[in-house]
Amino acid sequence: MSLVIYHNPRCSKSRQTLALLEENGHQPTIVEYLKNTPSVEELKATIEKLGVSPRDILRTKETEYKESGLDNQELSDSEVLNLMNSFPKVIERPIVINGDKAAVGRPPENVLNIL
Repeated sequence: MSLVIYHNPRCSKSRQTLALLEENGHQPTIVEYLKNTPSVEELKATIEKLGVSPRDILRTKETEYKESGLDNQELSDSEVLNLMNSFPKVIERPIVINGDKAAVGRPPENVLNIL
């Protein structure tokens, strides 16, 4: 499987992570997740590779977090995944996937652990 980055070109950490990958000789497949939102199944698989819960990769300071109802702690993981798919801006970025491993690029050097 190829290296994939869920990328937002407007985000400095996302740009730094992409540059770090390229500096280390990697040409990842770039998925601009705000334009090409991962499916619920893709989100679930990514979260499993990260070894976290869906809530662990939510951007809680985004306006959409509260507007979408994601601040409701009673939501099931399935409901959270569906809302992440509907409101991709709440998904933490960048996420790099390498086979069965994944890492959030905050800080960007985190992704070096999965290469």
